[in-house]
Amino acid sequence: MIMLKGEKVVLRVLTEDDALAMTNIVSRNKSYWSVYEPRHDSSYYTVSVQREKIRESLQQLREKREYSFGIFRADNNRLIGHISLYGIKRLPFLSGFVGYSIDQSETGKGIATEAVRLIVGFGFERAGLHRIEAYVSPNNVGSVRVLEKAGLQREGLLRQLLFINGVWEDHYVYAILEDDH
Repeated sequence: MIMLKGEKVVLRVLTEDDALAMTNIVSRNKSYWSVYEPRHDSSYYTVSVQREKIRESLQQLREKREYSFGIFRADNNRLIGHISLYGIKRLPFLSGFVGYSIDQSETGKGIATEAVRLIVGFGFERAGLHRIEAYVSPNNVGSVRVLEKAGLQREGLLRQLLFINGVWEDHYVYAILEDDH
């Protein structure tokens, strides 16, 4: 079990026992998260689908291709989001992507910034990566701020990168290198 501890949050690998809590958080944030992420069909918001997603992420973890964590408040151990280091490529790249979502009621408190810093440290110090990237919508001002405060640098704009809710959306690419950490 991998656990990363910060002042405000603890990142912990999700287990099947977390499926109900994960279902609750994705359901509660359905509208909020759908602004910058593709919408899901109704089955996504069920315990069985969330349990299967957790099983898949545990398999990816065993293969060292993805590290997915629940974001838990340090003071009460309540699940308030999720964060992943995914799309991991080994040499000659040694890179991966970070993606995260925070419960709407917990935004603006520095939680996402701390979670990104924790997973970036893990990526360089324990997963042996050289480069960590993130995509973010130019309209997602809060997430842009999170990435910049966590030390990632904007490297460019990827035009019409993702098809989100019926529209091709541009995204910035941010990155941090091992030497920057």
